[in-house]
Amino acid sequence: MKLGDGHERALRPDSLVVALGRSQEPGAPLNVPLTPSSTYRFGGELGYGRDGNPGWAALEGALGALEGGDAVAFASGMAAVAAVLETLPAGALVACSRVAYHGVRVLMGERERGGRLRVLFVDATDADAVAVACDGAALLWLETPMNPLIELVDVAALSAVAHANGAAVLVDSTFATPLRQRPLEHGADLVLHSATKFIGGHADLLLGVVVTRDERRRDELVHRRAIDGATPGALEAFLALRGLRTLAVRLDRAEQTAGELARRLAAHPAVTRVRYPGLPDDPWHELARRQMSGFGSMLAFETVGDANAADRVCERVELITSATSLGGVETLLERRARYRGDADAGTPPTLIRLSVGIEHVDDLWRDLEQALASLDA
Repeated sequence: MKLGDGHERALRPDSLVVALGRSQEPGAPLNVPLTPSSTYRFGGELGYGRDGNPGWAALEGALGALEGGDAVAFASGMAAVAAVLETLPAGALVACSRVAYHGVRVLMGERERGGRLRVLFVDATDADAVAVACDGAALLWLETPMNPLIELVDVAALSAVAHANGAAVLVDSTFATPLRQRPLEHGADLVLHSATKFIGGHADLLLGVVVTRDERRRDELVHRRAIDGATPGALEAFLALRGLRTLAVRLDRAEQTAGELARRLAAHPAVTRVRYPGLPDDPWHELARRQMSGFGSMLAFETVGDANAADRVCERVELITSATSLGGVETLLERRARYRGDADAGTPPTLIRLSVGIEHVDDLWRDLEQALASLDA
């Protein structure tokens, strides 16, 4: 079976992450080699380092096939965000989910203050509110599952609402990865990933990706990448593709552990709420079952007491690392409302976001138990 001839459709995603992005030529290296070059000899397809790189092409081919579109890689997730916004006409209205990555909200706010865009933040879980916000909008910006509240939005329903008002739809699917959610199949026009997170998977690179089925949008994004200099490094692309190879096994292990930790946390006397769509009583459980192929490895929980109490939990962990970011092999946690942007977006003061890694579940639970012990009622 040769990939690239349509045969990849017969393979499951767990196999595709291993097989995609490799040369099928006899005698070719199994892994696309690292190509650290800014200059190419005249007469070929590539003219300069900002035009392309074999490593980018391999990564883009793999991620595009997984999402069902064409992928464009960028230097970081925020570079990808900026590129998408720069493809919009001056003065365009963007309807953006109120709960979204704080960097996205900061960038949109700066673009609005500079007169580049108009931004309307909206409760994306309220379809009626979204319909009003999309009136006259060029783009609806969604995130699901949302950071850091682990809430979901109905991509198909909101895409229909946005399209009826003439707005395109972008879905930040970083938390879900291409293995748990395919927004293009639900009507989205663009899918964004911070590949720094689950795709890279080892906390050792910065890289962003946008995927679309629209050739015009893809060409605009490629142009923005080259003109704005938002190109990924050759090493970063190499590492991201290497990380992608183990995404299925990493995510399966982390997701299984996240579900068990969520159940144990829900029964702990120092925890007032657990946010994880894999729990049957979670308000987003049924939507996750319809829209996703798994519940992911991101969860959040709220503690008794105040923000200082939640901070003590973060300070007391030993195996778990107190740090920002997510999606790596290591388990990370942080109190998100310490960031003003998240607090302003309605993040509860005691909410702790937990990115579950691949450590043994009992070791992680023992660490959480001892950190929570001082908060027991």
